[in-house]
Amino acid sequence: MKKMQCPDFILGEKLTPEQLAFFEKNGAIVFRNVLNKNTVDFFIQEIERIEKEWLADGRDKVNGVPLKFGKNENNETIIQRLCFLSLYSPALHEFLQDPRLQSLIELLQPYDGRISENEKDGLILNHYVRTPESNFSQMGWHTDSPRDLFLGQKIMPMLNIGIHLDACPFEHGGLRVLPGTHKQGVLRLLFRKKYFIDNTADPREVGFDINPGDLTVHDGRIWHRAQQSPFLGAASRRRVMYIPIITGKYMPKHAKSKTPLYHRFASKVQN
Repeated sequence: MKKMQCPDFILGEKLTPEQLAFFEKNGAIVFRNVLNKNTVDFFIQEIERIEKEWLADGRDKVNGVPLKFGKNENNETIIQRLCFLSLYSPALHEFLQDPRLQSLIELLQPYDGRISENEKDGLILNHYVRTPESNFSQMGWHTDSPRDLFLGQKIMPMLNIGIHLDACPFEHGGLRVLPGTHKQGVLRLLFRKKYFIDNTADPREVGFDINPGDLTVHDGRIWHRAQQSPFLGAASRRRVMYIPIITGKYMPKHAKSKTPLYHRFASKVQN
């Protein structure tokens, strides 16, 4: 595996031809310093506030989507996967209206897209931390597209936007992608690897040097995984917020929404 040779792209209110061409070729892109340090720190505080409230309330689902629990380096119970966060934080909701985020919809051209604040799983947080009691320190190879099949609809173009809250140099693990696989056929999309079970490094995969406040975008059809940190405890921590930009029929979630089948499947194979 190797680092992706990615220019230090800056995200503005309109994408540049170079940025569009880079994404079209690779299916993934990194934008630097989208959030400053003060904003990163504030968003972490907001997430910790929500997590504390949900733990106190004994909540285990939000809008039908299960929360994922584990232990941190102090053996304290934490929520390692939260969802629909912006519905519980005015600041995070406001951030999703940022014109810079809206500009990313152009990556779906010629399709029209929308930021799915109250669809799919909304704004999620993946909190990776490697401890003996952690349930979430890595994620096996997958694409995001088969969720549509579980919902009884055809695979639609989508993007996943990652907002990174912790430093994660390439050597520390983190996001890995197989560039160009967003252009593969349906059979390769569904059967190229064993979904979530396979964590094996691929000689063609690339990773990134990520700083707090950086933003990544990957096409939902690209094969990707989260590499486990070589460290234990606090040094292994990676917190990433993800929000999808989707196309197709509007399908909002609500308090009485049923748990999607793909979540029941994924819970059995993720680690």
